[in-house]
Amino acid sequence: MSNESFIAPSPEELVADMLDLLNVEDRGGDRFRGKRKKGGVGRVFGGQVIGQALASAELTVPADRPVHSLHAYFVRGGNEDYEIDFRVERDLDGGSFSNRRIVASQQGQTILNMLASFHKREEGAWHAAPMPDVAGPETLANEATLRRQAAIAAGRTPRGPARPRPIELRPLDPLHWMQEEARAPVSNVWFRAAAPLPDDPKIHRAVLAYASDMTLLSTCVLPHAELSWAKGTIMSASLDHAIWFHDDFRADEWLLYTCESNWAGRARGFNSGRIYAQDGRLVANVTQEGLIRPIAPKSKS
Repeated sequence: MSNESFIAPSPEELVADMLDLLNVEDRGGDRFRGKRKKGGVGRVFGGQVIGQALASAELTVPADRPVHSLHAYFVRGGNEDYEIDFRVERDLDGGSFSNRRIVASQQGQTILNMLASFHKREEGAWHAAPMPDVAGPETLANEATLRRQAAIAAGRTPRGPARPRPIELRPLDPLHWMQEEARAPVSNVWFRAAAPLPDDPKIHRAVLAYASDMTLLSTCVLPHAELSWAKGTIMSASLDHAIWFHDDFRADEWLLYTCESNWAGRARGFNSGRIYAQDGRLVANVTQEGLIRPIAPKSKS
């Protein structure tokens, strides 16, 4: 298909496709099925698997018990050629907490194991780390615009949105593909769904889980300019991922994702992120360790 004939999906279409992904099919007996990404090729995005696993578990828990944490291990890379099956085990339904164990599989092989805990709302002591003092999203360019500008600056013809996404990103700091020199492993980016979402809080939690896998792993690469996805000098994969949900939020309103990495070594990198609503409330914490294995770039000959 030529560049001239390519018509990018609208934000509304992209978000509708994302919501379709996160709307898992109940197949009975605490078994669920997640759809394939429309037009997906290669490896399944990790945030999709986590979002679908959470959506599956949420369907087995009373509505008055929102998720407060999840811990996921990526066992194998998912394949975009297949749908994903989810099995949920009801390990606990206590007076205040419910606990669920979720196994995601394709073609009979496990690709993700996840635990999720749900808690009835209670009152208690409160404190939170303050939101960083950063510029608001209104003054920033989105990632798609920055990619077009970078292509023009490099003397390449922009090809339009090669990877249109249902999540809009507006970075405050240069992203990994924007830098030539090493810098501190800290990243701040505003994000939100690219179009309005339904009011169901479960949907907003699933969308945040989906988006939490964006920009986080690349934080630990920032001090190492020799590691570059664009140059083919790194093999990477998410190994495990955890989210703690603290407060109410809307994923179609701006959220600040402030990420940092305090360790990398042995071909792995550790990253943590705090997610703030624009009013300054800390609504979630995220951690992730990933594979960042140095490799020799493939020859173009």
